[in-house]
Amino acid sequence: MSTPRAATATDAVRNPRRALAIVVAVVFVDLLGFGVVIPILPFYVRSFGVSDVFIGLLAASYSLLQFGFAPFLGRLSDRRGRRPVIMLSLAGSAVAWTIFGLAAEFSAVFGLTAGVAVLFVSRMLAGAMGGNIAAAQAYVADITPADRRAEALGLVGASFALGFVFGPAIGGLFASDAVVAVARDVFPAFVPATPFSLPSFAAAGLSLLSLGFAALFLEEPARTRGTAPRTTLVSQFADALDDPDLGGLVVSFFLVSVAFSGVQVMFIPFAADVYGYRETQTALLLTYIGVLGVFNQGLLVGRLSRRYRDSSIAVAGAVVLLVALAAIPFSPQLGALFSVPTVDAPAYLTPALLALLVVLALLSLGNSLLNVALTTLVSKATSAETQGSAFGVTQGAGSLGRTVGPPAMAALYVFTYWSPFVAGALLLLPILVILVGIARANLRAPVDIDERDGALGETDGGDEGSRP
Repeated sequence: MSTPRAATATDAVRNPRRALAIVVAVVFVDLLGFGVVIPILPFYVRSFGVSDVFIGLLAASYSLLQFGFAPFLGRLSDRRGRRPVIMLSLAGSAVAWTIFGLAAEFSAVFGLTAGVAVLFVSRMLAGAMGGNIAAAQAYVADITPADRRAEALGLVGASFALGFVFGPAIGGLFASDAVVAVARDVFPAFVPATPFSLPSFAAAGLSLLSLGFAALFLEEPARTRGTAPRTTLVSQFADALDDPDLGGLVVSFFLVSVAFSGVQVMFIPFAADVYGYRETQTALLLTYIGVLGVFNQGLLVGRLSRRYRDSSIAVAGAVVLLVALAAIPFSPQLGALFSVPTVDAPAYLTPALLALLVVLALLSLGNSLLNVALTTLVSKATSAETQGSAFGVTQGAGSLGRTVGPPAMAALYVFTYWSPFVAGALLLLPILVILVGIARANLRAPVDIDERDGALGETDGGDEGSRP
């Protein structure tokens, strides 16, 4: 998998900048639909009268199917093309969200078991279709030169963050009493209009919008199609782990996902139990993280990638993320330790909150640097013909981590509130070992022809010697 890419990435499409903007827009609209459902998911599950355990199981079912299908869709995009796989996934997501919105109707007609089963079927279908991110990342790698790939993949990451910033707000709007009342007056009687169905239908509509956008404007990049024989999911992972350039990155994706997804799930209980925050305050904190993520991945990572090696950025991101994860549960104590008297400060702006905001800023920065750098390293560790397969395997590893992380961290939280955050930090240690090894190898490696040519072609002329 370690064959270097050709230096003709920008010849893959007629207008690389336009193609990049289109694929970023497609990913944004798709993730916007995903974000729409976030605020209503726990309440929707509770409306069936089942245990909160089903919330975690529902999340795990999504990630488990994404784990199984991301490598398949990535490899399919190598063989059949990026555009058809992206469009197939968007169409499947629209179907999944529509079924999700109808689960309560199934419960009313066929009983509780049938309704809950429909919830799981819809989330599993959405998870299977969620593998389109691997195809989108491979598309970006196809159309961008190596020296600009971190910046381009950072824009894809920023579209993720934007989806999670605006999606929940849109979901809350569609779940509001006013919108539900209007929908009940407008919709025919057979279409359910509830605080749970409307956000689901909105998510389906956004997936269809993204599908139409891709059908009209997304062109297939010209490249060499993969001709490798079909392999099983297990063999794909085994081959990736055996690859000296890719194996450590796959492990890193898995461990990062275990740590970060588990902490994400347990942060809201932590904010409620330690800070006494309710839904509104915790939603604002998540929005704060999302806004920072847009800046970090959309602007900062690209600028840093022009001056520093991707492996160095990954190491820095892992260190910052490790510190942030370990500091989260102790942010009230840190606030008391470093508090400085302020004049006319708002009552809610306590030292404990200020400390938490600083720690969350570090969390967003570390996560942005690490994830974009890891993705860029994967793209450079594989040939042009196997980009989709490589991204599929790494996305699958991430999905497996998101399947394991939330229930494991929830069990630790029950034991003691600070343990999942500290455990997440400890999981970053083996990642640091892997990334330091890659960074050292890059220091000894000769300059990549693709990167050197791209750097020499830059108008600013200032970065040609800064990266391998």
